[in-house]
Order: sequence, then structure tokens, then C-alpha cells
Amino acid sequence: MALCSRSEKCVFDIQKKLSEWEIDEKDALQIIDELKEQRFLNDERYAVIFARDKFRFNHWGRVKIAYHLKNKNIEQKIIFDALDEIGDDEYFEKLTEMLKQKSRSVKGASDYEKKAKLIRFAQGRGFEYEIIKKALQ
Repeated sequence: MALCSRSEKCVFDIQKKLSEWEIDEKDALQIIDELKEQRFLNDERYAVIFARDKFRFNHWGRVKIAYHLKNKNIEQKIIFDALDEIGDDEYFEKLTEMLKQKSRSVKGASDYEKKAKLIRFAQGRGFEYEIIKKALQ
């Protein structure tokens, strides 16, 4: 409970921690059930907070956020709901702002090469190609 009260955790994180502490599987399941019952663990809440924080502070796109949530065994429906919390306008504005800032430091022999570097940069951050293309126009 102390671990969950310090920062938001998902079931996967707690399972991993309990495994590191060498707690047997039966006891681990009881602990997880108790944490869920007392609302210390909630994958939906975790996914929304994770998506919001990674977007705002790390400037990650939806693809990268979804990938990391999927690696934590979060259900697909929960991932989609969490990504819906990111507003389309805010998402596009953040991408445009990042591309403008990055374009100042990107060097390229031609405009084509510079644009390709910006696309790779944005895709590396987890933004979708169609939105990147729209933002570059």
C-alpha cells in the first residue's frame, strides 16, 4: 500500500515487484486483489495518468504511449480510452511546436532531406505519419 500511495502503479508493476521480493504466486494474487479492492491499484486510472504525463512532459505521441502501456499488459480498450483523453487540438499543437523547434537545429543538404529528418524525429517520438505530414505543411 505504501508503494502504491507514493506513485500510481499498474497490476504489472506490482506483480513484478512482488516477484522480485520472492512472494509466492498465491499470496501475490491475494495482495493484488486487496490492493484493487481498496483502490490502490486501478489500471484505468494508471493508463490515463501515464498517457497524460508522457504526452505533456516527455512529448510522446500516441503510438509510443500505446506501445509502453501494451508492454505493461494493459487491456487494449483501456489503452484506447486513455489515449482519447489527449485532445486532438492539443496533440496537433504540441507536435507542430516540437517540429518548429527541431527544424531550427536540423541540418540537411536539401529541403527534402531536412523534412525526412523531421519526420523520423517525430515518428521516433511516437507520432503518426499522417499527423506529422499535416503538421509539416
